[in-house]
Amino acid sequence: MTIYLDHAATTPMRPAVVQAFAAALPVVGNPSSIHSQGQAAKRMLEEAREIVAASVGADSVEVTFTSGGTEAINLALKGLYWARNSGPVERRRVLVAQAEHHATIDAVDWMQAHEGAELDWIPVDAFGRIDVDYVRTALADDVALVSMLWANNEVGTLQPVTEIAALAAAHGVPVHVDAVSALGYVPIDFHAASVAALSVSAHKIGGPVGVGALVIARSASVTPLIHGGSQQRARSGTMDAPGAVAFAAAAREATADLVEQAARLTTLRDSLIAGVQAAVPEAVLRGDPNDRLPGNAHFTFPGCEGDSLLFLLDVAGFSVSTGSACQAGVPEASHVLLAMGLDEPTARGALRISLGESTTTDEVEQFVAALPRAVEQARSAGYSDRMTVLGRG
Repeated sequence: MTIYLDHAATTPMRPAVVQAFAAALPVVGNPSSIHSQGQAAKRMLEEAREIVAASVGADSVEVTFTSGGTEAINLALKGLYWARNSGPVERRRVLVAQAEHHATIDAVDWMQAHEGAELDWIPVDAFGRIDVDYVRTALADDVALVSMLWANNEVGTLQPVTEIAALAAAHGVPVHVDAVSALGYVPIDFHAASVAALSVSAHKIGGPVGVGALVIARSASVTPLIHGGSQQRARSGTMDAPGAVAFAAAAREATADLVEQAARLTTLRDSLIAGVQAAVPEAVLRGDPNDRLPGNAHFTFPGCEGDSLLFLLDVAGFSVSTGSACQAGVPEASHVLLAMGLDEPTARGALRISLGESTTTDEVEQFVAALPRAVEQARSAGYSDRMTVLGRG
């Protein structure tokens, strides 16, 4: 049986979520219809919206359901940018950190190519944390928006959200925060953070794939990406009531005992980190050693291709991640690690182990026990030999 240690990529659906989802699926009625069945579906949808809003410290009217985190991020970035440039004053500069998720990077690259956006890349330090002083200096009247992660999805470092938001507010600049990796693992208070928009996703917290949300402050203006019905404040389209119900069930479970669960995961994570460092002393922990997501452990292994190491561990019965992209069969070093100052050979030796609600102490111990052999094999067999190593050549 494979041990799942890739919760940062996606999480198993929680039993209570499956039950809530299954109960909602047979409900008939378009939430926009005015007959009794439509209104029953709408009540179900709006109750779910209230629960999701409460999980991030927002009001239900501020929650726009989307098809996932990627759509929510695109809606925030493009929607805020378009709204900021809808009048006579041009604000073309977009401040975005170098170590963001590709949903953000690819979106702003498109905005630069097609909408005239001027990208101002915020540096990060060796832990992957945003350079606050750079933001302080870069903020000016020509800035359309700032976008940042709540927590880095690869190395787990928590970001100075409230500090950046306060700096931006002094210039009247809206801030979008990608909280997809943070929801359910660290407390999120949308109102206290004083940001314009916050993106979240269900499948990172034990919910289904294909459901997310963009939380938009009452004071913020966002131009919709999708038109054709105005069913939601910033998004048209028939609303997915069962998906919203499942998202709400996951959000309620993930945040109900967040402090206790985070403490448990932190203890488990620290045990994992100590175990890896004892088993493979050359392994280097990346990201902030303390101020990081409770379930995230990210290492680089000198002399290893992370891709080969991942496949070897997969054969040994463990699902983990490199945190890097692989295009056309050619491994690429993580842009996050390169932004943190690592050279390409070092960055290519990355491995991310991410724990979740279902992870046990025994699973962590089994992983640590299996790791040294996998590292030894990865060092002796390069990326080009991986298929032979796996018996697939």
